[in-house]
Amino acid sequence: MESTVDIERGVAVWMIKVLFVCLGNICRSPMAEAVFRHLVKERGLDGLIAVDSAGTGSWHVGEPPHVGTRRVLTENKIDYSDIRARQVNHRDLEEFDYIIAMDAANLNDLRRLAGFRSKAVLARLLDFVPDREKDDVPDPYYTGNFAEVYRLVRSGCEHLLERIIRDHRLGVEETK
Repeated sequence: MESTVDIERGVAVWMIKVLFVCLGNICRSPMAEAVFRHLVKERGLDGLIAVDSAGTGSWHVGEPPHVGTRRVLTENKIDYSDIRARQVNHRDLEEFDYIIAMDAANLNDLRRLAGFRSKAVLARLLDFVPDREKDDVPDPYYTGNFAEVYRLVRSGCEHLLERIIRDHRLGVEETK
């Protein structure tokens, strides 16, 4: 994790780093990155949580999100302007605290890549949603159902953020 300085307290603060991963990094994971950044900023935690996304494949490296992803993010007033597709790498497995896959195949690919070296939380996004209707976020590249994917991603991101806030005691002032 990288550190920043909390000016008010005069102490180093470790950034919590979250990486979202899907197959090509143009539909689901950039959507999750944009939604999660939006939620983090709304909660005033953008100085404490860093967010990125990547794909297990390299087909779309350098491309912006898919037009369907851009459309649903625009409809929901969520910025995606700086997001470009990239491929996940070994360094990601060392640097990120949470590596969140969109489906079981992505998670299995990440586990194979990580072996036993990664200390990150490796999980599917919807694993954080209690009473979820699905385990995997379907790939809208094939289904075209970007609205459903947005709903699932939004729910998963909201629950993941609550988990991170709870686990890292963010927003909780320590008493003396």
